[in-house]
Amino acid sequence: MPGKVDRFTAAWSRILPQACALCGLPAGQRRVCRGCRDDLPWLEPACPRCARPLPFRAALCDCSELTLAGIDRLFAALAYEFPVDGLLAGAKFGRQPALAAAAGELLAARLARRRDGRLPALLLPVPLHRRRLRRRGFNQALEIARPCARRLGIPLRPGVCRRTRDTPPQSGLGGPARRRNLTGAFAADRRLRGLRVAIVDDVVTTGSTVSAVATALRAAGAAAVEVFCVARVLRRPGGRAQPR
Repeated sequence: MPGKVDRFTAAWSRILPQACALCGLPAGQRRVCRGCRDDLPWLEPACPRCARPLPFRAALCDCSELTLAGIDRLFAALAYEFPVDGLLAGAKFGRQPALAAAAGELLAARLARRRDGRLPALLLPVPLHRRRLRRRGFNQALEIARPCARRLGIPLRPGVCRRTRDTPPQSGLGGPARRRNLTGAFAADRRLRGLRVAIVDDVVTTGSTVSAVATALRAAGAAAVEVFCVARVLRRPGGRAQPR
C-alpha cells in the first residue's frame, strides 16, 4: 500500500502546479518560480577553482578565502545571502527536505549549463554521522544531490564515504577550529581509486568540511575531486565571512 500511495502522490504532483519554495506562488513543475530564479544572487562570472566572484573579464584569483585541501575546483551556484540563506537554513534546521530538493534543482540547472570540464564519475553528498541523521531525519546534502544526479545523468553514491565521528556543529567556529573539529572525521571506500568524484553540499563557508571529505577521498585513491555546492559564503570588506 505505501508504494501505491507514493506513486499516486508523485503522479498527482506532476499534474498540479507546485508552490514556489521562496514566494509561495505557483511555480509550474519547478520548485522555484521563474521570477524568484531571475532575482537570485547567482555567482557569475566566478573563479573556476574557488567560485569567488570576479570582475568582468578578470581571469586571476588567489583562492585565498577558502581551504581547498585535496580539491581541484569548487563550483557554487549562488551567493549565501537573502533569500538563499533562508532556503538552506529552512531545509537543514527547519527539517524540510523539500526545501533542500528545491535548492538541488537550482544547483542542477546551473551545473547543466557548465561547459568547462568533464563530468565526474559519481556524486557524493557530504555524509552525516548516523546519530545526527537520526535526529534530523534526512541528510540535506543527499536531497540536494538527487536532482543533480538526475539532471546530469551521474550515479549518486552516498555509501562510499562515511562520517566516523559525530563532531560538534561547525556553525560559530572559526577557520582553524573548523579544521581541527573535522580532522579524521571521514573515511572513504577504496572502490574510489582512480575515479573523478564530486562532493555535494549545501553551503561552503571556509571549505573545512569539504576539504576534510576530499582528504578522505584522496586517501582512498580518488584521482580528482571537485565540489558542487548550492551557495558559497562571501567575505565582507575587511576579510570577515558573512555569518551562516
